[in-house]
Amino acid sequence: MYPFIEIFGRSIGTYGIMAAIGMLASALCCYLLLRKKEVDIEDIAMTGLIFAAGAVIGAHIVYGFTNTDKIIELFKNIKDYNFISFVQTLFGNYFGGMVFYGGLIGGLIALVISNKVSQKYFRGDVMFDAVAVAIPLFHTFGRIGCFLGGCCYGVACDVGFTAHGNTLYPSVNDVNRLPIQLIESGLNLILFFVLLVLYKKKKFRHRILIVYFYIYPVIRFIDEFFRGDEIRGFLFGLSTSQIISILLFAFAVIVTVSDLIKKSKGELKPAQT
Repeated sequence: MYPFIEIFGRSIGTYGIMAAIGMLASALCCYLLLRKKEVDIEDIAMTGLIFAAGAVIGAHIVYGFTNTDKIIELFKNIKDYNFISFVQTLFGNYFGGMVFYGGLIGGLIALVISNKVSQKYFRGDVMFDAVAVAIPLFHTFGRIGCFLGGCCYGVACDVGFTAHGNTLYPSVNDVNRLPIQLIESGLNLILFFVLLVLYKKKKFRHRILIVYFYIYPVIRFIDEFFRGDEIRGFLFGLSTSQIISILLFAFAVIVTVSDLIKKSKGELKPAQT
């Protein structure tokens, strides 16, 4: 695991590098999927920026939720901090990390708001289908970044990798661990190709995101049992991501049932290309 690499004498985080590659790959994917649908590249770029802004905010907020007990303790002992140290502790430590699900939900909410406020850049369901295909592609690279950085590590296991000298995540050191990050990366890549085939074959048009909500939450729910880190937040014996997985899967079921009801009543219009 290599949390940092030296480039021209400067240390650069490998997760950031892989995340950047993932964003570029996702943007290229969206462009290739939408170029035949009369969507301008400027619109695609603006959609990406809107999604990214919402994703960053959402990822930090959900990370904060995983530190609720620490945040409560911080406010109980607020008298022990000056303004600068309080802000640094709150936002640097307890809201400083990011959670994928928070980024996903935050990005999608940003797109929904954008679509409601103005459709100048965002083309509704057409864009959502392309974004849904691109999400697991980004996540593929993101999880490789997690592996290189040492975060989101797996349980101790005879089959796996042993890291030494990781100063960013010392708890990963000297223990042979299951490379759950690489396993999830591979599953995300498979999911990407599944959604891409559905998109190309014009299956589940305007509902590709719902297909994603059926598949990825199951993947995430299961692989959370093989995570070895303890900074994810837990409730009722389940991690934060497992609870969100259940909610997203339930949302997909509700949308599907609603579509079936509308279809039976003749209220659901056929998807347009």
